[in-house]
Amino acid sequence: MGREFIDLFDEWSSSYDETVSGDDQEYKEVFHRYDEILETVVQRSGNVVLEFGVGTGNLSEKLLKSGKTVVGIEPSKGMREKAVIRNPDLKLYDGDFLSFPKLDQEIDTIVSTYAFHHLTDDEKDTAVGQYSQLLKKDGKIVFADTAYLHEDDKKERHEKVRSQGYLNLLKDLQTEYYTTIGVLEDIFKKYDFDVSFEKLNEYVWLMEAVKK
Repeated sequence: MGREFIDLFDEWSSSYDETVSGDDQEYKEVFHRYDEILETVVQRSGNVVLEFGVGTGNLSEKLLKSGKTVVGIEPSKGMREKAVIRNPDLKLYDGDFLSFPKLDQEIDTIVSTYAFHHLTDDEKDTAVGQYSQLLKKDGKIVFADTAYLHEDDKKERHEKVRSQGYLNLLKDLQTEYYTTIGVLEDIFKKYDFDVSFEKLNEYVWLMEAVKK
């Protein structure tokens, strides 16, 4: 469920914003056009938004500033503390993609950035199945995350990162559950979503799924 990474994210919470800003050369390509990616998710979102993997609250801040109602879910205590300082009015709960408090309002969009890869493919399937029950017709899932076109793309990416000497990034890519566009497409279609994919940088794809 991604909770195996909580200690890592508690530790990372103190330097996360420096990493996404491009200060860390090793992760520079992963977070290239970071603000634009977040803005794209905001633009594709409806009015009442459920956000998974809030982190330090960067996307939440943009969603709130655009006038949207936001409910945030974040398993890391360190990240939640940062997010609340940035967004004092944010409704923020301890939880994860699969386990979160019952909502007291109707959601029209579910969003996440740089986090869905914390779930295995089976867990991704379970999560999207849950979200299909939360969303009504025309409700949306808008995720931005690293994914591969296919298995060969995955191998080539790992080799490129290895040749660059980015061993921390390579370890992340090999340890976490980054999947392929084909797997994601099958999952969304299984639960009656029309889904489209748009590449936003060398690593990150926008996944926009609309409930039929």
